[in-house]
Amino acid sequence: MEALLREARDAHGTIPPELKEQIVLEHTPLIRYIVNRIAVRLPSHIDLDDLHNTGVIGLMDAIDKYDPDKNCKFKTYAEFRIKGAILDQLRSLDWVPRSIRQKSRRLEQAYVDVEQRLGRSASDNEVADSLGLALDEFHLLINQVRGISMVNLDELRSHGDAEQPIYGDIFEDVKAENPFTSLKSRELRQGVADCIASLPEKERLVISLYYYEDLNMKEIGNVLGITESRVCQIHTKAVARLRSKLRQALA
Repeated sequence: MEALLREARDAHGTIPPELKEQIVLEHTPLIRYIVNRIAVRLPSHIDLDDLHNTGVIGLMDAIDKYDPDKNCKFKTYAEFRIKGAILDQLRSLDWVPRSIRQKSRRLEQAYVDVEQRLGRSASDNEVADSLGLALDEFHLLINQVRGISMVNLDELRSHGDAEQPIYGDIFEDVKAENPFTSLKSRELRQGVADCIASLPEKERLVISLYYYEDLNMKEIGNVLGITESRVCQIHTKAVARLRSKLRQALA
């Protein structure tokens, strides 16, 4: 695919429409896979066909902007652009009710406060006590906010300063010649890795199986010998803990 795109651009200066159509058809399963992966964390009223169409737009953008000389496979780059387009669309819809966002921020802050005070990862009971909730009420809160599982790095870091670099742009070109951009990209990746490494073992395992091994919640439950609902709870707590840690690290 990389050689095909290079040859087409060298010969025509751009990618011919017929080749674009061929690439879109070949990558339709990838778009569907990405949409389905994201859909498990979305409310039922979100139209998946709309997300699929947005993914196609992201793929077309990837075709136009792909540079074979950047030493990156087209599929990897396309997946990044497809995900980015879909997440941008979801953020523009603001599909999470304000009350749920407030609860999510309250939960994240509780993790920050408790873990700063204790100097270690907080348990469910400790966070529940900090929130003034019984344990069953805490688990109910976890279930309510589990739809908010996408971490916007720019939002976590931004304090309204338009001059600050956008991390999405840094990730887009990992071979950027600008040494400052490369340094910030490495620092960010290391920061994310450190945050994941600091999670409790079970949360770290769920994150690894879900995001790196591409298992769904039911499959993870089978691996760990727990229910799918319990996996969802662990995943939500891990994301809340990561958001709080990343907010501190990127501040």
